[in-house]
Amino acid sequence: MAPILLILLGATEILQADLLPDEKIALLPPVNFTIKVTGLAQVLLHWEPNPDQEQRNVNLEYQVKINAPKEDDYETRITESNCVTILHQGFSASVRTILQNDHSFLASSWVSAEVQAPPGSPGTSAVNLTCTTNTTADNYSHLRPYQVSLHCTWLVGTDAPEDTQYFLYYRYGSWTEECKEYSKDILERNIACWFPRTFIHSRGRDWLVVLVNGSSKHTAIKPFDQLFALHTIDQINPPLNVTAEIEGTRLSIQWEKPVSAFPSHCFDYEVKIHNTRNGYLQIEKMMTNAFISIIDDLSKYDIQVRAAVSSMCREAGLWSEWSQPIYVDVIYGPSCFHQFQHQKVISKISL
Repeated sequence: MAPILLILLGATEILQADLLPDEKIALLPPVNFTIKVTGLAQVLLHWEPNPDQEQRNVNLEYQVKINAPKEDDYETRITESNCVTILHQGFSASVRTILQNDHSFLASSWVSAEVQAPPGSPGTSAVNLTCTTNTTADNYSHLRPYQVSLHCTWLVGTDAPEDTQYFLYYRYGSWTEECKEYSKDILERNIACWFPRTFIHSRGRDWLVVLVNGSSKHTAIKPFDQLFALHTIDQINPPLNVTAEIEGTRLSIQWEKPVSAFPSHCFDYEVKIHNTRNGYLQIEKMMTNAFISIIDDLSKYDIQVRAAVSSMCREAGLWSEWSQPIYVDVIYGPSCFHQFQHQKVISKISL
């Protein structure tokens, strides 16, 4: 899609500067302000200093204001800026020259530019787009021992014709890929996509950009793009090799970190111990991979553990699914103690 550029030059504002009380400073707006689409959900804002700007021994800056799709503003000393933003609603921004210190603030008028929203009939774009990522071990690659998969689903637009076909793309950093593995509805329309391997870095902090566009013989299908923060969609794997051991009245539980590119110290855990006789449920949060509990009841227990990446290593995100339950039966006889343990539980008999 070729961006439509609007360049509006504002009038000069002359303000009295506190730092130069005897002179009037004329700040001129930047010139040749343009917005160029450089990738999926990515634009480059560029402008030039006004050639007629009076030169002083001061450091001029620029204030950038994003007007749509979401308001934002920031200051910079350089004459270009990259923005990651959705584009299906269009994009507009303004920039002005500023001069400030602790006691004064001077500003030129604004200049503005925009990228128009892409064409398409209302109600035809994909809706309810959701995506999840998951990490698997790659035993065949030493450079990238972990691979990240991506799974996305969406619904057909309410006014999309029956012959509508949707196509999904993602961008992470400088990498852009088109989906090759789709799931379809009863009308053979694509409604889900699966990337078994991607260029997404599970420990990365870049935005994941997903675009769904489409085609139809009857009307133009409006595209839809969305930004995802990885920590909000990354489905962490459950902990591995959960084991339990009982010695007397002490229940010891241990496990290994999930399959993940994050190291061991980057995980929080929750341990769930369910007493099946009285229904009591005990959940403990841990920062280590071991837990000890005192058991003083004759019962059968089921034990599960789940994991989440700690806020020490990235922003708080999703908990994993619970691990498969393991079971412990505790029975005290008149002269003996006997326990039955199943699956991966370590079996012992104490007399």
